[in-house]
Amino acid sequence: MRVLLIGANGYIGRFVADRLLADPAVQLTALGRGDDADVRFDLATGSPGALTRFLDAVHPGVVINCAGATRGGARELTRHNTVAVATICEALRRSGCGARLVQIGCGSEYGPSQPGSSTAEDAVPRPGGPYGVSKLAATELVLGSGLDAVVLRVFSPVGPGTPAGSPLGRLAEAMRRAMQSGDGELKLGGLGAQRDFVDVRDVARAVHAASLSAAQGVINIGSGRAVRLRDAAGILARVAGYGGALNELDGLPHPGPVHTPHATHLRATIGHPRAEADHHPTAASPAAFPYPDGCGTWQQADVRTARDRLGWRPRINLEESLADIWMEAACRI
Repeated sequence: MRVLLIGANGYIGRFVADRLLADPAVQLTALGRGDDADVRFDLATGSPGALTRFLDAVHPGVVINCAGATRGGARELTRHNTVAVATICEALRRSGCGARLVQIGCGSEYGPSQPGSSTAEDAVPRPGGPYGVSKLAATELVLGSGLDAVVLRVFSPVGPGTPAGSPLGRLAEAMRRAMQSGDGELKLGGLGAQRDFVDVRDVARAVHAASLSAAQGVINIGSGRAVRLRDAAGILARVAGYGGALNELDGLPHPGPVHTPHATHLRATIGHPRAEADHHPTAASPAAFPYPDGCGTWQQADVRTARDRLGWRPRINLEESLADIWMEAACRI
């Protein structure tokens, strides 16, 4: 099976590439903007005609799109998440390859949901920010394209390679700095949100399964369980062996060892990353920014469709994912 993978050097794309390369039945070609891609092509600026000619030459049976932007203004997000997908869809329609399209969507397309609920694929999407809007627009383009296509709505991917700017990546970095400097107390903000974390290696398994299946439409990929960020912080402290106190800026102190009177205080915000130029918290009361995905305080995926149509279930628990995040952070000590 010839597979064209777009975005192979991204967070999810790297693990999808590893998964596909382990399958002896797959002949993989990577397309992207970087020098390490087999073929260099910028979906945001390249023409559908140029991509069509490439598809006709390579003749893949499956096209997997893991490319996109998670940060930036509305214009940049639209260009990389929506216009790029429009280019793929138009090129596939023009091409004679007849390839199946697997598009990586995200849970942010749904927007905020009712605490305690599980979001199924038939929920009405109400994205709460430009990122979710740009991804939802891409999903609608795929679903309306008439192609043999499936969209995997991935909730909150975690595990090895987690970006340092993500909430759990920032948490691991704050803990690393606390341990390195011997701080006995770690003050954290932005831990009230509850998210459905799914290991990126399980996501790669889902992408592989989707490429082999006949499933179409939208399929949620998550763990099916919401976890509060403050609980994830406690797990990370345990796997890291951090013996200091974890205190929340936006809630009650997390149970932990009592810090000494002479311990220094490290304050960190595990929410929306901000540049130093526009983030000036005071020493007395650091700001706590909201979770940046526009999904409010709660998200939990209903993953029954993935089980029924892909034969997929998550295998890697959050503690293992957090241990791998910590191993990478610890290497910087």
